[in-house]
Amino acid sequence: MAKKTTDEMNRKSVTEFKEAAKTPLILILNDIRSLHNIGSFFRTADAFLIEKIYLCGITATPPNKEINKTALGATETVAWEYRDDIVALVHELKQAGIQILSVEQTHQAIWLHEVEAVKNVRYALVFGHEVFGVHPDVIALSDQCIEIPQLGTKHSLNVAVSGGIAVWEFYKKLAALQN
Repeated sequence: MAKKTTDEMNRKSVTEFKEAAKTPLILILNDIRSLHNIGSFFRTADAFLIEKIYLCGITATPPNKEINKTALGATETVAWEYRDDIVALVHELKQAGIQILSVEQTHQAIWLHEVEAVKNVRYALVFGHEVFGVHPDVIALSDQCIEIPQLGTKHSLNVAVSGGIAVWEFYKKLAALQN
């Protein structure tokens, strides 16, 4: 086996990325403290052609040197917008027909791998504060809560790791609907 060269990876230019059809998935980051976690979300969103990221509450915004350390330029490709009030944003997205799914451990949560995606439906995944999680008001407004199964002693993943897992699982589900 041999590693691929950069030329063999068929990387999109910024223009090609912006013109490409997007995965019908939105990410909402609320009160994420770590600039490196925010950058990781941008890089994951770039990898899977995510439609948009909303940065809410205390979540920092680009341009930011510390976000760029992990984003590696993805803040230039991925569409993003800052919103102070996540509750107002969730109401707005729901009115637009977008399904709101909070990634949180709740009594009613559905395992991530058991969530069924529906063709022609747009989804928004909500990720909350690294310690306190998704705000209870947002949980109450969510169409579903989804939980990533964890079998060890911690039952706590880094928020950017959770984002990568959830985005990959939804990407697979949404891609399967296109076939």
